[in-house]
Amino acid sequence: MSRRLVLLLVVLFMLAPSAGAHVESGGAGSLLSGLLHPVTGLDHVVAMVAVGLWGAVLAAPAIWLLPVAFPMVMALGGVIGLLGLPLPGVEVGIAISGMVLGLLVALERRLPLSVALALVGVFALFHGYAHGRELPDGANALLFSLAFVFATGLLHLVGILLGELRQWPVGRRLVQLIGAAITISGVWFLLQV
Repeated sequence: MSRRLVLLLVVLFMLAPSAGAHVESGGAGSLLSGLLHPVTGLDHVVAMVAVGLWGAVLAAPAIWLLPVAFPMVMALGGVIGLLGLPLPGVEVGIAISGMVLGLLVALERRLPLSVALALVGVFALFHGYAHGRELPDGANALLFSLAFVFATGLLHLVGILLGELRQWPVGRRLVQLIGAAITISGVWFLLQV
């Protein structure tokens, strides 16, 4: 991978808007809004990038299984949210997802694949639920959801690509620093709940 591409991805990650992605209503009903919604909230951006980063830390097969499992379970959470079923502690769960995933990346913590998948699945449920609850009445849920899942996958890919920096000693430290920054942002999100 070229260094310019990595630098571009890092810059784009740093420029992501810091507004929360969890709006009360409106603006979430089209293909374009589904593509944009995941990148308009720092809480979602850091957690999605962290999934890809942690997958890279864990290596194959986790590098691909975590980013595939997350959107699948997130879609289930979205359906639960659309149905209006209760799920307590959603915003706290979202904040904790950033804290925990960032810490796992920063410490390069390797867990068994089954545990990693379960952990990522729980966090995906919270993220999906929040976005399912946000879909306004009359919106095209299918178009929004497909675009949302696609954009989420792209954020996972950014994390994987950043994780590839671990091939070099300075890159390994950079990935750990990104993990620490994600952890700190998760603490900040938790304080905002």
